[in-house]
Amino acid sequence: MTVTTHPTLIVALDVDDFAGAESLVERLAPLDVWFKVGYEPLYGYGDAIRAKLEALGANVFLDAKLHDIPRTVEAGVRALVRRGTRLISVHALGGNEMLQAAVAGARERADELGIEAPGIFAITLLTSIAPEDLGELGLAGGPGENVMRLAALARDARCAGVVCSPHEARDLKAYFGSDFSVLCPGIRPAGVSPGDQKRVATPQSAIAAGADYLVVGRPIVKAADPVAAARAILAEMDAAVLAR
Repeated sequence: MTVTTHPTLIVALDVDDFAGAESLVERLAPLDVWFKVGYEPLYGYGDAIRAKLEALGANVFLDAKLHDIPRTVEAGVRALVRRGTRLISVHALGGNEMLQAAVAGARERADELGIEAPGIFAITLLTSIAPEDLGELGLAGGPGENVMRLAALARDARCAGVVCSPHEARDLKAYFGSDFSVLCPGIRPAGVSPGDQKRVATPQSAIAAGADYLVVGRPIVKAADPVAAARAILAEMDAAVLAR
């Protein structure tokens, strides 16, 4: 997997129909953003949107959130690898053996296809989970402590990076270094409602913390002018890179 030198904006295609997603992709692809294909498009119209993205030469974060026994996850990853798919997510809580199986499956299938292997990114804690929610999940300590522990597990399994809130990005980058990538959902421009996200940050603060990939959905997808909204976020990202 190629490591990015400039933070990348990933637009979440959280749209309930293919026509709407196709329109967004066609309008936003010239901005050189990446696209996240999560549950809604993957299960609703996965073949169609992936074919469209591949035809456009777009880069894709396949947010599959795989979490199962190692053999099943390896098989799932193999089935998902295709040209243009740059990142695939799995849950760190699946454990070391499962994470290793995901990495192996991605590399082996990519070799068979003659393409670059997608990076496997391990989801640590969802950004919808607040500190007070950890106890009911049986997790001791705060979000930062749990994220670091799960990130270490992912790094040992040779994952390319982790998914975490921007609040943990700085500590992760300081401890694991620049080669271990951090992907942050929960990105909201200043003044925009966090919705169901609880640990959020602006694009500027996420980049200052060291995030490599910023995932933005509703502030772009639901905007009256998605292209203008994406351009504004890209401009904020560029300014943040110059300032750090």
